[in-house]
Amino acid sequence: MRRAHTVEQVRAAEAELMARLPEGSLMQRAATGLAVAISNFLGGTYGARVVLLIGSGDNGGDALYAGAQLARRGAQVTAVLLSDKTHAAGLAALKTAGGRAIPTTSAESAVAGADVVVDGIVGIGGRPGLRPEALAVMQVAERYGVPIVAVDTPSGVDVDTGETPEPHVNAALTVTFGTHKICHFVDPAATACGPVHFVDIGLDLPHAEVQALQAADIKALYPIPHGESDKYSRGVLGLMVGSTQYPGAAVIATAGALAGPVGMVRYVGPDAVASAVREAHPEVVGDGRVQAWTIGSGLGDELDIPRIRELLDAEEPVVLDADGLKALDDSGDHVDVLITPHAGELSRLLGVDRATVEAERLKYARLAAETFDVTVLLKGSTTVIASPDGEVRVNTNATPWLATAGAGDVLAGLCGALLAGGLTPLDSASVGAYLHAAAANLASDGGPITAITVAQALPEATRRLLS
Repeated sequence: MRRAHTVEQVRAAEAELMARLPEGSLMQRAATGLAVAISNFLGGTYGARVVLLIGSGDNGGDALYAGAQLARRGAQVTAVLLSDKTHAAGLAALKTAGGRAIPTTSAESAVAGADVVVDGIVGIGGRPGLRPEALAVMQVAERYGVPIVAVDTPSGVDVDTGETPEPHVNAALTVTFGTHKICHFVDPAATACGPVHFVDIGLDLPHAEVQALQAADIKALYPIPHGESDKYSRGVLGLMVGSTQYPGAAVIATAGALAGPVGMVRYVGPDAVASAVREAHPEVVGDGRVQAWTIGSGLGDELDIPRIRELLDAEEPVVLDADGLKALDDSGDHVDVLITPHAGELSRLLGVDRATVEAERLKYARLAAETFDVTVLLKGSTTVIASPDGEVRVNTNATPWLATAGAGDVLAGLCGALLAGGLTPLDSASVGAYLHAAAANLASDGGPITAITVAQALPEATRRLLS
């Protein structure tokens, strides 16, 4: 499991550790990890042209000490000083190792000819945005196509929210220390980070409310049947999805459900749609007792809000998707409800612009979870899952090819199957999002996919996970 801590948590842990270590030891640990990561990124050190962008904070010190190590290994290292408050000891170390320092007025030629630019402009305590002199140098790097390695986080992003309201660095690699930060997981900042390389510097950290589960975590959660299992004990899922207007949604959501851990799927809907479902999936049966529901995908004009609200108030947990979200209100106890909106659907629920939700994904996922007392799975390039108690999990393994019609129906069916299999809404969302993305990667192999091919790849993706 990867954990992302807040700036406040990181600062407190760093202070506690620095009090027990010789002065400068923590920065040296970070600098060594940074130097190794840069060398690996370049594929070697000797003769490499490295430009450091140095601000006034400790990130600038990390970059200067790393630059000194690279210079001692044969790199040509130039520091562009963006502040008159440069880390003095780090700058001295760089010059002693053979590096040089230049003002911003001389930066363009150095940056244009560099093999890599190192972003040591501001640290985790910086506010969104870049000062004009820093922005100008970053634009030179972008214009000449020079890759940027960010120190800890890309300068200019909001570290604790993943928001990018102002101009910021777009990194080809981010090297972070001690723990991940929230901006590494949550878009749009996560995209600006590029791949994130973690360097352990020995911090003792508290519980992290934002996490990203990995394969081992998902495997541990998955409800695997045992020798005494039968189709009922494995879970029975009810599907209230699709309509005569959108019959395909029912077929697709059923495919997602059947690829999950349940022993039986019951379809409840119009006869014509039920026939289409059974033609594609003859193992599906009709109305009866269930352990969980998936409701909403493709209901269209046949949306029955009173009936859905009855089910929301019943004992069985519910996945509420697409049109079914129109039945959600903030008047009831919905702790066993998982909603699966995209940004547009969440914006309508909360009465804000879609662009605002996309720009502040963590904020609005948490707001919806608190407002409606539900678990929220906000779909997107990084899926944000927020529970009413404040816990957040982020899924980061999806392919952009997953943005295709019907993919959300597959996910809703799969999450419902996991609910029926006994998982909590938070765990169902976490496992469902991970496997949905894994299946998409398997089906895609770098090319286009359809919702049905994702559903068809789910059993193999699950087998690979559990093996």
